Amino acid sequence: MHRDPNCVFCKIVDGELPCYKVDENEKFIAILDIAQFVQGHTLVIPKEHAAFIWDLPNIEEYFEFIHSLGNHYRNLGYKYVDTLTLGRMVNHAHVHLLPHNDNDENWNKVQKEVDNLQVNEGSKPSDEKLSETLEMFKKF
Repeated sequence: MHRDPNCVFCKIVDGELPCYKVDENEKFIAILDIAQFVQGHTLVIPKEHAAFIWDLPNIEEYFEFIHSLGNHYRNLGYKYVDTLTLGRMVNHAHVHLLPHNDNDENWNKVQKEVDNLQVNEGSKPSDEKLSETLEMFKKF
């Protein structure tokens, strides 16, 4: 299994650094994020080193593991389990799970900013620009 000796997540997987383990199987580990955007903020990390989730050879299994953990949080009574794939502070693929009931003030501020980006008429591109963008990105 490929490991990066300088990667903090690889060191956690190898037991060289401590963590607060939430779940684990032979290929993935879920740990509490030390930042805790919300209580229960979890990082889901493949044990094999990959820079991005799109580099994982077993991405389907990875998302099955994430799906199982997300449903576990919902079964604990959380209405929402927000999922983020952002984060480049650690160059190791990871997904953030944020269980909440829409009552965390700090997380609601972040969500409001994202919502504002989505509804801001001034930031919406013209139909012409969207057509250009579509030509750049469409797969078929």
